[in-house]
Amino acid sequence: MTEYDRRSQDVGNLVALDHVNLAVPDQQTATLFHVVGMGHTRDPYLTVGLENMWVNMGREQFHLPTRESAQTVRGRIGLVTPDVALLEERLGAIAGRLEGTQFAFERDGRNLDVTCPWGNRIRCHPADGGRMGGARLGIEYLILNVPQGAAEGIARFYAEVIGAKADVVERRGAPAARVQAGRHQALLFRENAAETRPYDNHHIAVYVADFSGPHRALSAMGLITEESNEHQYRFTNITHPGTGETLYELEHETRSLGHPMHGRELVNRDPSQSLQGYRRGADALLVG
Repeated sequence: MTEYDRRSQDVGNLVALDHVNLAVPDQQTATLFHVVGMGHTRDPYLTVGLENMWVNMGREQFHLPTRESAQTVRGRIGLVTPDVALLEERLGAIAGRLEGTQFAFERDGRNLDVTCPWGNRIRCHPADGGRMGGARLGIEYLILNVPQGAAEGIARFYAEVIGAKADVVERRGAPAARVQAGRHQALLFRENAAETRPYDNHHIAVYVADFSGPHRALSAMGLITEESNEHQYRFTNITHPGTGETLYELEHETRSLGHPMHGRELVNRDPSQSLQGYRRGADALLVG
């Protein structure tokens, strides 16, 4: 009888990274970058005013509320994209209209490194490499720069308090806490002494299977910052379970699997469609 390592299929309690929320000062520039350039899709059903925009990428989203000051991730966002070459062409076409911002893009082998107009760094990986279980579009990971010596405690926090599958790995020569978020997503907290930017209150949204267990643990530690509703709560401080020391700040919009938006089907257009080369029946992108 064949023996299998059944632990290889474990995902832990954190089952999905749903969205990254980053404030932007200008919705028109955000539309030019995220929709026209990156080729993603504005959610047609929710938050359709001028004060916020939800941008669909496969099964995940960016939430982009209007604020006076932009928010930036202290690290990098990893995306899977259908066609890196076409993405590069689209970004080249909008480059002139984004002069004077921090917008930039550069090819790195098969990947494309992109900087948004406000400084968020995004690495775009081609979908043909089997990433994210074969998905063609989505947020695969966040790499977050954390202080030296923090990785071990962060991994313990997610494992012991949240119930996630987490361990310490080496990432480009530095220790990193790798936290699994479902089958094909991850949060990577990589130690980086050069990171000095203060936290600016951006947040992520995650789904957890055991909703009450982490809530009890976080409440006992005094870490709950918002009791949103019966399906959701928030916390920000990631602390060492042994010492109580705050290791990193990142607001988590923590959702149950009973949240009304869990598993919501998102609209994704195929950005390769055009008036000149229109293909009937190919408006939607099958994300896999």
